[in-house]
Amino acid sequence: MSNLITKTTELAMSVTLAYISKGDTVIDATCGSGRDTASLALAAGAEGHVYAFDIQEKAIDMTRERLAANGLGNVELIMKSFTSMGEFIPDGSASAVVFNLGYLPGGDHSITTTADETLKGLSCALEAIRPGGIVTIVLYDGHEAGAIEKKRVIKWAEELDPHKYHAAFVSLINQDKHPPEILWITAKK
Repeated sequence: MSNLITKTTELAMSVTLAYISKGDTVIDATCGSGRDTASLALAAGAEGHVYAFDIQEKAIDMTRERLAANGLGNVELIMKSFTSMGEFIPDGSASAVVFNLGYLPGGDHSITTTADETLKGLSCALEAIRPGGIVTIVLYDGHEAGAIEKKRVIKWAEELDPHKYHAAFVSLINQDKHPPEILWITAKK
């Protein structure tokens, strides 16, 4: 077993996968290179369904290639903002929603998620998850937009109704160079 604490995105996904069963509907709000999308597709199985969003054609293409290379066909790729997930997913139907914020690695770093858009998307995610479901957010504050986004997302999560949600935040507190941080939100049953 790898040391998950040193691999933030793997830690985030390992917790998320515990909430997914074969046949589930899951959402990758920011498909990027397709790594999270592929993990979600494997967890949901052929009888499950993954909705994968991204605003960049390059991300959709990279995800499509990764899925094809792994023989995964239970994914609907959607080149739209994650704020439109309500158009595709019925409320209360997803077991998990994953956000990997920031910019596309190897892509145009001027195209980033933003606090306003992310907060709208997180509200959509809370509508999409079923009771007992999870929203996983990987945050990066090593760039200006990311630092603003992280601050606002954490504040938003702190203000969630504790009778409806649990929120947990994980930070690698002794690391420098702005390692990714994780926020998990679960909907109470």
